[in-house]
Amino acid sequence: MERRASPPVRREAPQIPSLYPISVPETTNVIRSFFLNGPAGQLEALLNAGSPDATHAALVCHPHPEYGGTLHNKVVFHAMKALNSLGMPVLRFNFRGAGLSHGEHDNGMGEVDDVRIALDWLDHEFHLPLVLAGFSFGAAVGLRAACPDARVIALIGLGTPISPVDNRSYDYDYLKTCTKPKLFVSGSRDQFATKARLEALVSSLPEPRKLVIIDAADHFFEGRLREMRETVENWARDLITTESQRHREKQ
Repeated sequence: MERRASPPVRREAPQIPSLYPISVPETTNVIRSFFLNGPAGQLEALLNAGSPDATHAALVCHPHPEYGGTLHNKVVFHAMKALNSLGMPVLRFNFRGAGLSHGEHDNGMGEVDDVRIALDWLDHEFHLPLVLAGFSFGAAVGLRAACPDARVIALIGLGTPISPVDNRSYDYDYLKTCTKPKLFVSGSRDQFATKARLEALVSSLPEPRKLVIIDAADHFFEGRLREMRETVENWARDLITTESQRHREKQ
């Protein structure tokens, strides 16, 4: 549920080196800024409005908040722009403990519930099929929440982490029963997932599935954001076309 209460006082960020120091300033006027009522308190959110005849709505999840990840992250921004360019309303939000959101980081457990709250809001607001995209930590958490959710019809993992990071490891066994369309986009120099491990993961998943490795890109798609954005946009466009054809065939 949406709440328009005054934003909480910003807390001092923990002194942890930021992996995600660069954000992109918002330039469009068609943005709603508000708070979702999350399980650990208010969650700061932004909605980029879609076209009046939108056929899908989307959620994009940001990278690890303890390393500087927020809804303003540049990979998240470009993923949003790719989906929004197709007419989709796109929601971004800050996980608990990030930005102006209440609560504390919960090591990926409570964050799954944060994603569910965001999906609930999108469904209630638009009553459209949903697309879930996530970058890095946002992919690991978002895919887990969205895979079993019948409202979500497609999944996008950007820089999906596979290799253990510090004391964190990621398990994607739940995807082995996920028959929804799945797109994975990573760089050939991704520090947190080698090409071989990504190929092994994606090949173990049911169709439809697609893995795109962007040459010379690192985990953050530095210098290759255009290629990442175009990959997401083209795949999502094909998804919409396929969904529209299926809908017409059923009529």
